[in-house]
Amino acid sequence: MDILLILLNIILFLGLAPLYEGIIRKLTAKIQSRQGPPIYQPYLDIMKLLGKDNLVSGNWAFKLAPMMAFAAVTAVITIVPIGFKPNYLTHYADVITIVYLLTLAGISILLGALSSKNAYAMIGASREMVTMIMVEPILAMTFILGAVKMKSLAIDASMFSVLSNGYSWSVVLMLVVYVMALQAFVARQPFDISEAEVEILEGPFIEYSGPNYALFKYSMMLKQMFYAVLFVTVFMPFLFTGIFIIDLLLQLIAVAVVFAVIALLGSTNPRLRIDQAVKYYAVLIGVSLCTIAMSVYGI
Repeated sequence: MDILLILLNIILFLGLAPLYEGIIRKLTAKIQSRQGPPIYQPYLDIMKLLGKDNLVSGNWAFKLAPMMAFAAVTAVITIVPIGFKPNYLTHYADVITIVYLLTLAGISILLGALSSKNAYAMIGASREMVTMIMVEPILAMTFILGAVKMKSLAIDASMFSVLSNGYSWSVVLMLVVYVMALQAFVARQPFDISEAEVEILEGPFIEYSGPNYALFKYSMMLKQMFYAVLFVTVFMPFLFTGIFIIDLLLQLIAVAVVFAVIALLGSTNPRLRIDQAVKYYAVLIGVSLCTIAMSVYGI
């Protein structure tokens, strides 16, 4: 049964991540009064890239980076409790595992960009590094908050802390922080600073093409879905009914709503400068630290 749940995780994420990306593109186009691409366009994009040749402009690290990123994100999605039901890996993983794997995915992007020796890629890599340093702590604080309340670093304990203990002031404050950081987590406007198409031409990915670029794009779609699923699982425990099929459907619908919010915010806000983003991240880190302190005192 546990093996089937792990396989279900992989199938759902690999199958639905491009669909949610298509929802963002379609809603963004509608908000901007455009027709936009069909909702299934991301699937076509990935298949087209997989059918092209790889143009390798860097060393071995350049070729290894996309596979590292995809493998790291795939490992993360096997741990997430889809349908509010933990699997075998969820029970045996901890907060450090999740943060480590997501950081590895980000480092893979840096590795590929820096090994390409392209000036635009270097700029994108420097921005990606700043974003990682400032945003990853907010994700860690989300898990740590649950770990403090449950007195355990286990993933299932941390992610189901609100389901077990209910809402508190610290949880509500962390929910607000997570929502405010969500655009940065998924690298959407106004926080798509490291790619910035009209400024640095996709930044870290400028030298990538074919299957290597497809792996990067796919891993980013999977990462987007992970952050949305994490939000629903941690902060929307009222969707839990105890019936797996119903819980799964409610969770996936809620994830679609989260993506709709991402599309709305991304299409109505101009891109921030890196210095503006750093100040914004610093405030969120400060507030998230306050939530941890509040949880320690049972607030």
